[in-house]
Formats: sequence, C-alpha cells, structure tokens
Amino acid sequence: MVDRPHLLIVEARYYEDIAEQLLQGAVGELEKAGTTHTTVTVPGVFEIPAAVRMALNAKSAGRSGFAAYVALGCVIRGETDHNRHVAEACVRGLTELATAFAVPLGFGILTCDTRAQAMERAAVEGRNKGAEAARAALTMLEIGQGFGVSRW
Repeated sequence: MVDRPHLLIVEARYYEDIAEQLLQGAVGELEKAGTTHTTVTVPGVFEIPAAVRMALNAKSAGRSGFAAYVALGCVIRGETDHNRHVAEACVRGLTELATAFAVPLGFGILTCDTRAQAMERAAVEGRNKGAEAARAALTMLEIGQGFGVSRW
C-alpha cells in the first residue's frame, strides 16, 4: 500500500451552490495529486477555525490526524457589517492555527460583494478558488516536509 497524505477539507455550506463548486474544485485537485481526504461540513465560515482546532486536538490526543487542511466557504456582503466581522474572525482564527501549530492550510474563503462575484470565483470552470486552496495546502505540506515538520 502506498503511503499518501490524507487531508481534511472543512467546508461551510451557508451558500450551497457556491460551496458545491468550491468543494468540487478542491476535491478534483486533491485527487489529481493522488491524496485522500475527509470532508467535514460546518454551518458557516465562522465555525471553520473551531472545526480545524477540533481535528488538531484529536491528533494530539493520539487519534489519526490529517497531513494538511483546506478551508472552504463564502461570505457575501449584506446590508450590515456582519459579513466583515465573520470574515475577519475566520481569517484570524485560521491564521492563528496555521502559525501556532505549523499546519499546512489552504485558504479558500471567498469574501465578495455579490453572489455573482462569488460564483465566478468558485466555479470549477471559472477561477476555481477551491482548487487553488487545495494546491496551497499541498504546497505548504511540501514546504513543511522540507523543514522536517510535516509528515502524513
């Protein structure tokens, strides 16, 4: 059996159609790279850092862990500042986890003014930001391996 990295995709499904495109892009990229993955769905992007932290806690408790993480979701501007607070909390939380625990993490959280902008960026046939996030996670995994801190 070939030893392959196993990644965790944490996706927010608040915008179902956009989330599906992000997920398809990420999964396609991970499959192309020959990795395996598990997908966990959370209600919104605010919950993504907590889910990644739960996975890290499980790994430190001796349960099987993940080689890298891919965060996927979308925040669209509304009539209030709520979108800004949610996006900032997610970015801050993921940044703290990635740096404090030296974990490879691909960031695929869209922050857009409109649904049309989000779909353009999420679409597999468009900008395919889900695939970009998966590639970033894989690249960071390779960098970690080069420093001797990443192993699957």
